[in-house]
Amino acid sequence: MFKRITDNVPNLITICNLLSGCVAVYMAFNLDKTMGGLTGQQWAWIWIGIAAVFDFCDGASARALHAYSSIGRELDSLSDLISFGVAPGMLMLNVMLGYSQIPWLCWAALLIPAMGAYRLAKFNVDTRQTISFRGLPIPANAIFWIGMCGWIERYMYPGTVVMTVLIVLVSWLMVSDMPMFSLKFKNFDWHENFRRYVLLIAALAFVIVWGVAGLVWSIVLYIFISAMGRRNIEA
Repeated sequence: MFKRITDNVPNLITICNLLSGCVAVYMAFNLDKTMGGLTGQQWAWIWIGIAAVFDFCDGASARALHAYSSIGRELDSLSDLISFGVAPGMLMLNVMLGYSQIPWLCWAALLIPAMGAYRLAKFNVDTRQTISFRGLPIPANAIFWIGMCGWIERYMYPGTVVMTVLIVLVSWLMVSDMPMFSLKFKNFDWHENFRRYVLLIAALAFVIVWGVAGLVWSIVLYIFISAMGRRNIEA
């Protein structure tokens, strides 16, 4: 009985990831509504962030409890699609509709969950992606769009055409074969995790300087570091 309970702990955490994503989707359709002193948009950011914490914890708990399963793998992908594909996609759709004079072009935001689904399907069948990634990980995609919302809120809306180009570019990066290093720490060794520590420190600095908008530059830096270290990642 105890073994059955521990085997399902990672799955329970994964479901919490999915539910957090569902709440974020709801908040994405209530951007300007104030709840608990925060806008719906800010709550959407928070719930996507909470989903990311659960996404990290389910893998960590699976390793700690040696509770791996094929169901857990599929459940993880389904949850990630909701939290890091559908939620940021609906967030960007509603943000763009609120500013745009070209409403029909705003629906390009649907590329985010569509390409996110394709990216996750590729990940599940690609044996090369055991210790590194091919294409931008879907959680990094979500972080980028949260940062983009922060950028728009802090500075200005860059225009629907520019936003559409960004959506196409980031969506393409998700399904590309570009080698990307994993963001997850398996230990805290400085040498083994040098790139992760650099990215983490830089992301903290970006957020301190630019607020939520700094997350955009964090993901840009992640892509740049991955591109510069491409040979090491492929090895």
